[in-house]
Amino acid sequence: MDTAQSPAEEYREIGGRFTRLVEGVRDAATWDRPAPVAGWSARDVVRHLVEWFPGFLHAGAGVELPTGPPVDDDPVAAWRTFSAGVQALLDDPASADLVVRNPHIGDVPLPRAVSQFFTADVFLHSWDLARATGQDETLDPERCAAMLEGMEPMDELLRSSGQYGPRVPVPADADPQTRLLAFIGRDPR
Repeated sequence: MDTAQSPAEEYREIGGRFTRLVEGVRDAATWDRPAPVAGWSARDVVRHLVEWFPGFLHAGAGVELPTGPPVDDDPVAAWRTFSAGVQALLDDPASADLVVRNPHIGDVPLPRAVSQFFTADVFLHSWDLARATGQDETLDPERCAAMLEGMEPMDELLRSSGQYGPRVPVPADADPQTRLLAFIGRDPR
């Protein structure tokens, strides 16, 4: 993990990996395979990312992201269009002056908000999509360790948000990816 990455560079790396996972789904039936999130399919992982973030940006900063076809019709094109819009937003120098205003997080510079809330979500859901579609599930161990270190002090708050399941027990000497996945309620086994 390169801690000197700008939010645009970070998203290019993490969003690019997710794009490769989306593009790696070779047959339509794979999109209906169950994902590690209870009640979700592989398609739902893409749907979640494409659907929650536009409202967050619009409500907090008045930003409109481009929309592609519905995820049910074409998850690959839906993700590509959406992800390209996020990358274009981060690559636009004018975005550095925008602020996301939200009653739960206060005022956050847009690039940092994208990194903290969306890019982190894409990173975590990369594992879900890889697991659901039978692709390489390996996550950057340094990023896993850094995310876990940042999330652990907020354990109660994160869990009360309803966005994370109960912590899964794993051995104390488990690798960073296993510990992070267990922390967010995924069973890495």
